[in-house]
Amino acid sequence: MRTYDVTVIGGGPAGLAAALSARENGAKTLLIEREARLGGILKQCIHDGFGLVRFQEKLTGPEYAQRFIDQVERGGIGVSTLTFVTRLERTQTGFAVTVVNRDGVETIQTKTLVLATGCRERTAKQVSIHGTRPAGVFTAGTAQHFTNLLGQLPTKRCVILGSGDIGLIMARRLTLEGAKVLGVYETKPTPSGLTRNIHQCLRDFDIPLYLSHTVTRVLGQDRLTAVEVSQVDGDMRPIPGTQELVACDGLILSVGLIPENELAQSLGAELDPKTKGPVCDGQLMTSVDGVFSCGNALHVNDLVDYVSESGELAGRGAARYAPAPRREVAIRTSPALLCAVPQRLDLNRDNSKTPLYFRSREVLDRCALRLRVDGREVFSKRYPFLRPPEMERLDVDFTRFGLDENSQIELDIEVMDHE
Repeated sequence: MRTYDVTVIGGGPAGLAAALSARENGAKTLLIEREARLGGILKQCIHDGFGLVRFQEKLTGPEYAQRFIDQVERGGIGVSTLTFVTRLERTQTGFAVTVVNRDGVETIQTKTLVLATGCRERTAKQVSIHGTRPAGVFTAGTAQHFTNLLGQLPTKRCVILGSGDIGLIMARRLTLEGAKVLGVYETKPTPSGLTRNIHQCLRDFDIPLYLSHTVTRVLGQDRLTAVEVSQVDGDMRPIPGTQELVACDGLILSVGLIPENELAQSLGAELDPKTKGPVCDGQLMTSVDGVFSCGNALHVNDLVDYVSESGELAGRGAARYAPAPRREVAIRTSPALLCAVPQRLDLNRDNSKTPLYFRSREVLDRCALRLRVDGREVFSKRYPFLRPPEMERLDVDFTRFGLDENSQIELDIEVMDHE
């Protein structure tokens, strides 16, 4: 049986960073990837804009991934591609990882685990679109795979549902390839993607954005012939009498991502209903000792730079892990926040430079994030605006606040009066 100190599951940007970080911290490391090549979703993201935070330059997805892949190949890290993890079990010395690959079934022993399994896209049925099941309905990631990797244009005249970043990017990509994008329809009253993508992908190409609209039905037998779109009310329910048919041969769905956490759940890891990822401490260890989570499996990120950062943090935590009692205190959030990570702090660990990620629940102008301990404000930061699609990040030194197990930590966002 092969044995490792750290086993990383998932070879995308989070897993690559985690494996490198674990190896740099002295751990014998294995990286498992179910596809034939490392890089995850970045392999098909040929647009630029990656690496602005980490490298201060614009890179395409494959370029960004390759910088990490090169280091993994030089770093003495074990890599198993085309390998599927079928079971995780606790053992006296850590975990048994059962995998299936071209060599058959194998069980690997590891002291710690890093789950970097990424996320998957929501489908048409998950957002309750009614009608037949014709060809021509794609998730945005599938359309991107067809266009960028297979060299096949999946549609010539399409509607895009959802203004998430991948949907916006595909609106531009399909336009550049000669398809006609009739419009991007968003159920919410505000866009769901980054502001820069709204400008660069829609406005620069005169692609209309319809807010408070949704697709309620698809039409067609063998191939999609039209979609029915409707306006929605404040509760995002279709308004009767506002239906309109739009003739098209393609419907591209960009309606949200779901973190892949079936493996985490199989070990009994607690999930956060807000992020759909595991509840973690400042070292990104889950509620299961020795199991760490990072990247989009932990929470959906906007920037790959932050995905890599969380991978490094989880890899370092896994490499340095030693069984010890926990002294945990929860970080609670007010209704003004959509979510925040980490959700807990282990006071027996180093929390002197803890990355804190959060999203506001609503679009806010001139506001401040406030951190309170036992009702006393200990930290604040002002923002000219906050937008739910744009995740915010800051480093917090929690060791300065005299925390103990009975401390009450709360994050809140307050709108400031206009001067």
